[in-house]
Amino acid sequence: MKIGVPTEIKPQENRVALTPAGADDLTRKGHDVLVQAGAGIGSGYADDLYEVAGATILPDADAVFAAADMIVKVKEPLAEEWPRLREGQILFTYLHLAAARELTEALCATGAHCFAYETLEVGRQLPLLTPMSEVAGRMSIQAGATFLQRPNGGLGVLLGGVPGVKRGRVTVLGGGVVGINAARMACGLGADVTIMDVSLERMRYLDEVMPRNCRTLYSSPFAIREQLPETDLLIGAVLIPGAAAPKLVTREDLDLMRDGSVIVDVAVDQGGCVETCRPTTHANPVFTESGVIHYCVANMPGAVPHTSTAALTNATLRWIGELARLGVEGSVEAANPLAGAANVIGGQVTCGAVAEAFEMPFLAPDEALARTK
Repeated sequence: MKIGVPTEIKPQENRVALTPAGADDLTRKGHDVLVQAGAGIGSGYADDLYEVAGATILPDADAVFAAADMIVKVKEPLAEEWPRLREGQILFTYLHLAAARELTEALCATGAHCFAYETLEVGRQLPLLTPMSEVAGRMSIQAGATFLQRPNGGLGVLLGGVPGVKRGRVTVLGGGVVGINAARMACGLGADVTIMDVSLERMRYLDEVMPRNCRTLYSSPFAIREQLPETDLLIGAVLIPGAAAPKLVTREDLDLMRDGSVIVDVAVDQGGCVETCRPTTHANPVFTESGVIHYCVANMPGAVPHTSTAALTNATLRWIGELARLGVEGSVEAANPLAGAANVIGGQVTCGAVAEAFEMPFLAPDEALARTK
């Protein structure tokens, strides 16, 4: 199969979908890897590294999309990329469609077969979402600590405190991969950390593995409101696979927080778990609502692309290879985890959470594919 790797065009997105080592693996398995010139530069991978790995360098995105049977990306295609997708072509990337109706409708219109990293599930785990969740969770504390500094508009709180002075208070909404990585970073800085979740089993686990400066608290609207007045840094880390994030903090709740406190909503890709969240960029990462600084960058790992690209390829390479080997028909069989990654097949929404979010018709992936024949 011809596998195309275009340059990411989302603002300040420096990741690339495949490392040279990944290209080498795929070419050794008999696939043709087509990389847009300069696609890996932002992650530290020059074109000649891909050529040594057996890839072909093509001059521009039009050439890559036109030649490839399958397109692998990092972020969802932007509007200028939609016309490049064609009927029957495979797209494999992060899509986060439940927060993007226009994108969902556009992908349906292309007739392409669109697979999402974030909904591929193996043993109740999300292996292709995990590495970027780890990166974003760890980055959330770095970002929050930066904007808590007074020159950046924050409270002027040092998360770790010093002897004789209170530590900063960090509240993490969600004890999943993002949440535990955020909490570990905050604990490492010496902050006073609370993780809120609704799974007692998860909280028992967190109590076992987290440092002594981290506590767990059962999450409810009342409990969240009780935490907000003393919270210096709030991390939104709630994920429902494939679906829009629940709104756990309302606009009115912000009045409970102190001016200059900071919210980092890592769930922004899925619409955010804070009502006032809206996507921002690395170039303009924050805005202030009701005196509270909001950091809502939709591609946080794009700021550390060398680390992120390597971590992403480590996770996705196996499944890129499987999708290329099996094709769409073999991949959407019910027993294959790739069927769970199928979000749009031949113009039909094939992810239940996306169909529910927009009240659109839903078809199982294999049924949708059968309609294309």
